[in-house]
Amino acid sequence: MDLFTHLSHVNHLFTLLIIFPAVIAIGFYLTLKLRFVQLTHLKKSFLCFTKNNSESDGNISRFRAVCSVLAGNLGTGNISGMAVAIATGGPGALVWMWVMVFFGSVIQFVSCVLGVSYRKKTESGEYVGGPMYYLERGLGLRKTGVLFAALAIFGAIAIGNLAQINSVVLPLQKLGLNPLYCSLGIAVALGLTVLGGIQRISNFASYIIPLKAFLYLGTALVILVMHYETIIPALKLMFHEAFDISAFIGGVAGTGMMKAITTGFDRGLFATDAGLGIVPILQASAKSEHPVVDGIASLLSPLIVMIVCSATGLVLIVTGAYLEPHLQSTNMVTHAFSQGLNHPIGGYIVIIALILFAFTTIMAWCYCGEKALNFIVGKEKAHLFRYFYIAMVPIGSLLKVDIIWILADVAVSLMLTINLIGIVGLSNRVIHSTKEYRSVQN
Repeated sequence: MDLFTHLSHVNHLFTLLIIFPAVIAIGFYLTLKLRFVQLTHLKKSFLCFTKNNSESDGNISRFRAVCSVLAGNLGTGNISGMAVAIATGGPGALVWMWVMVFFGSVIQFVSCVLGVSYRKKTESGEYVGGPMYYLERGLGLRKTGVLFAALAIFGAIAIGNLAQINSVVLPLQKLGLNPLYCSLGIAVALGLTVLGGIQRISNFASYIIPLKAFLYLGTALVILVMHYETIIPALKLMFHEAFDISAFIGGVAGTGMMKAITTGFDRGLFATDAGLGIVPILQASAKSEHPVVDGIASLLSPLIVMIVCSATGLVLIVTGAYLEPHLQSTNMVTHAFSQGLNHPIGGYIVIIALILFAFTTIMAWCYCGEKALNFIVGKEKAHLFRYFYIAMVPIGSLLKVDIIWILADVAVSLMLTINLIGIVGLSNRVIHSTKEYRSVQN
């Protein structure tokens, strides 16, 4: 058994024994204390997204901030990640993703409130924030903040770079294109965008996000309408495998309950970043009149992402693509869309959407990685991360799929764990601040 297989088993146990109970317990507590904010304030989250807050303190509008967040969230994890989830944990993994996102949303709400509450204005007038700042400024845990920042840099490379590029080049390689040349082209385009900083990133994202979501989600919904008679059986299969108690008791792997839980949580975290700590880094630059409003604004992105993920998962199930043993990652999704539309154009739509999904995610994570390095070494040296990050893009086209996803899952697990320290330690301040905000609004 090689190193990466061992790492996969360790991460599987870590998710099952630590992350799963921690997210459920902390998420349930915060849900009760904040009175189901992830459900009751969804309408207000949408209004925050569309509201003009030009007179508030910050560098970019909230619309552009949320687009930047969605740039990071709407990535290949919504496409290839669903194929990995169902191939590894069975259809039941999708149900546990919903559970994770429900509780992860309230954790993300808290992290975004803290991100703005403890953000810092630099000498150049830029606002920076995130878990490393509220760990240091809120709890006095400088070393823990540095640890999170280091993990965020690792996550930017593994999750935001290598996993995205690898998912893009798989179908392109199948079309006969050279994966290395394709990744070099993406690296050049990335350089033209990320070297312009958060302003250029948010501006680009505000145009691309609606386009890519409409293109991909619209196609998925067409396929589901064409296969409407298989949707109910697919949902029954998902819930049966999600709560397969006999498999859980017997310790059966594969599509058993334990594998569904761990895979569902890993893929849910990867796809939405809910609770990971990346969203408050991206949203720290937003113009804000009150930290709680920024928390409310953050509730929209996990919902949008899960709609896209659910549509992908259902397409894979209703077309039977997930049962094809020779298909991996993105290739499974391109096959499912082609089968679903009964035309090769389905696969091409996935490839186009995938390139857009991956590109925006790569640039959003580049910004997060730079801000994490900024926290450790300062701004003068941190900007060099952009060049290193761009140079890493071609590497993702050369590595094996399994290795990349294992590294990404480890990064997700560790980032969430450290972020939860700040969430738990400062949650009472957010609860109190939210109550005060509600009393003023009422």
